[in-house]
Amino acid sequence: RVRGWTNPVYLVFLFSLILTGLTLVPGVGTTINGASRWLKVGAVTFQPSEMVKWSMVLVLAWWCTRKRGVMHTFRFGLIVPLFIIGFSCALIVIEDLGTAVLIGGVSLCILIAGGARWWHLALVVPPGVVGVVAAIIPSPYRVARLTSFMDPWADPRGTGYHAIQSMLAFAQGGLSGRGLGNGIQKFGDLPADTTDFVYAVICEELGLVGAVAVIGLYLALVWIGLSIIKRAGDCFGRLVALGVITTVGLQAMINLAVVTVVVPTKGIALPLISAGGTGWVMTAFALGLVAGMDRPLDEPTVSISPSTAGSHPATSSVTRAVTT
Repeated sequence: RVRGWTNPVYLVFLFSLILTGLTLVPGVGTTINGASRWLKVGAVTFQPSEMVKWSMVLVLAWWCTRKRGVMHTFRFGLIVPLFIIGFSCALIVIEDLGTAVLIGGVSLCILIAGGARWWHLALVVPPGVVGVVAAIIPSPYRVARLTSFMDPWADPRGTGYHAIQSMLAFAQGGLSGRGLGNGIQKFGDLPADTTDFVYAVICEELGLVGAVAVIGLYLALVWIGLSIIKRAGDCFGRLVALGVITTVGLQAMINLAVVTVVVPTKGIALPLISAGGTGWVMTAFALGLVAGMDRPLDEPTVSISPSTAGSHPATSSVTRAVTT
């Protein structure tokens, strides 16, 4: 077993942080829609913050497993993971506030499940809120999103356009919708119709029935994930599965809240439905890990009968080992 900071889990996480930092370097990062969140290698463009999001789950699960006996202490259990979370979120929030908030929320859930005291983590919430506010105030477009959320109709062709067009798609969908493929908002009126606001398109075409069906599928996914967590045989596996399910569930909830104009507009995808490359592949890979945990704890063992194993000493030793 590899221990310490040479563990592959930590190395993958460090590599993802380095790639995320490179997106901020002029001439290295790729800017799309005014945000520099991507790197381009040849014909492939990917988003390193997605790697940080999922590798963070592995790092925190590994730390909580190794420090299980001292996770209730602030000095020995929480200082290191809180530093990792704070540095990662501070790096990501420069260009992607939504992903940083998502990572912070999921990380706190993993730490609590890993044995940390909730009141220790409660002390971290105020500085975190201050950090979010500090990231919003210097950014004019983030401030504009907050003001437009309060009154989208004050600037219907500008900052309030996304929210108004999304609500219009919901209104046109009604109970049963226009029919699959018959929506009209996606033809230029609704921005990001295949990514951030794809749920509005679904509601327009499939109506309230489709909206409830999508929410039901996410609830079923979370319920199945929780049942797998209960059957997981080790602490590390349970924490990884919890982190994956919490990430998918919380990200879906944030996206649905944005599209329904419950919270201010923020670019965050709907897991497994929004079009995308890095996020889609990483989410599918993470859910595959959780699905792989859903196997019986007592695997059937292979037993070799001494009568058929032969009399060779090496064969006899293998027979005893397998039988045991």
